[in-house]
Amino acid sequence: MVQRTKSLQPAALGIILVDMEPNKIVLEAIARQKCVMATYNRQEVKLAPHVLWMRHEDLFVDAVALERDGKPPKEHKIGTYKLDGLKDLSSHDQSFLPASTYNANDPKYADAKLFALEPLRV
Repeated sequence: MVQRTKSLQPAALGIILVDMEPNKIVLEAIARQKCVMATYNRQEVKLAPHVLWMRHEDLFVDAVALERDGKPPKEHKIGTYKLDGLKDLSSHDQSFLPASTYNANDPKYADAKLFALEPLRV
């Protein structure tokens, strides 16, 4: 006789499964100071990620957009991107230098910073 048991799903156990692939791509890009490519608001962007942080249980990445639809932006500045909004995220071989406007001690990162850029030592 085979006894059937109810299969417990992760959500039923209070476990939230998150697609780790985007997290892994961003973490590796920050650690290696390499760019990432993604689609954000229907635009293809090349980003130089500086910090991964969390607010209200959502993940964000602060990054400099180096290209939007293949063209350089008018101004290079740090922008905040919701990780869920970065579609088709992939690694890119291009290296980058930390932005002069990046402030690792920005108050918005207090108790929320998960992983941040450590400039390469030359």
